[in-house]
Amino acid sequence: MKQHFVTFYSPGTFVAEQTTKKIDSWDVETAISMAKEIKERYNALPYGFQFTTRDRGENDLDSHETESSPFYYLGGKVYTIKELKKIGNPADSILISNMECNKWEKVIVSTNSWKWTQPLKDTDIVLSMEVN
Repeated sequence: MKQHFVTFYSPGTFVAEQTTKKIDSWDVETAISMAKEIKERYNALPYGFQFTTRDRGENDLDSHETESSPFYYLGGKVYTIKELKKIGNPADSILISNMECNKWEKVIVSTNSWKWTQPLKDTDIVLSMEVN
């Protein structure tokens, strides 16, 4: 038995809020449409999503994840350390320090609802759109 899912991530207080829904296939357009219906606490809207596939064999008691997609961001602005330093906003000093310490080349800032910033991995995909 095999089932596909899409997990939507929205800004949370300390960590991202997550909502997982069944989906027929790893279809990005369908996931984008579904994202428009997701609203978390404090009206937080998704900043991104990821597909997974779970499988359960005949003798398995529970399913397990067998595949996962890259992370898809629903728009957002990508920044490098160099760009943030050039902007010179004192509010970015901790972000810049975190980027340097953790060797993050890029971060993405989403403002679909609440401002949410996180490292951008090479495998992540930034879609040119916003949810709201």
